[in-house]
Amino acid sequence: MTEFEQKGRLLGFHRIAGVDEAGRGPLAGPVAAAAVIFPEGYENGDIRDSKKLSPARRERLYRVIMEDALSVGIAFVEPAVIDAINILQATLLAMRKAVLDLSPPPDFIIIDGTARIDLSIPQRTLIRGDSICLSIAAASIIAKVSRDQLMDRYHIQYSQYNFGKNKGYGTSEHREAIRRYGYCKIHRRSFKVTFNKP
Repeated sequence: MTEFEQKGRLLGFHRIAGVDEAGRGPLAGPVAAAAVIFPEGYENGDIRDSKKLSPARRERLYRVIMEDALSVGIAFVEPAVIDAINILQATLLAMRKAVLDLSPPPDFIIIDGTARIDLSIPQRTLIRGDSICLSIAAASIIAKVSRDQLMDRYHIQYSQYNFGKNKGYGTSEHREAIRRYGYCKIHRRSFKVTFNKP
């Protein structure tokens, strides 16, 4: 899982950040991104793509990563911005903000997916990076847990949508709640909602 960080160091880079996002698909809530720099030589066989981990394991690894990483950056882009600039651009903006949140800053970044970030820092994209690159996998965990924690707080404010359970994704229960109560402040108005048939 550290092959790509090692390749970066062979090119002369030292602070290599993995970057990933969480929450591109939900009907509500922000898109989140995280960037993680580990110390040189860091290994952890438990860190993997957040989608392959239970919530309890993600929470535990979140704490491990926050303690072990040289630097962690986290950023959110809110639904109004997603609606204004589209989800892809909002995701790239969140990633850019997460990288800029790193201290010390990276000298090389590895991004999950195919799209580059609007920064002058040397970078490479990596398809399925969260499955094959340690720092991207760590970023996927940080982004997912950070967003889930935020959606749990929104659940207290908008309990009728059950964000604590669905995290803003378009479950049948969530779509039924939208049909009954309409949109709330954190819904993405540009996302098409298909309602359950009566």
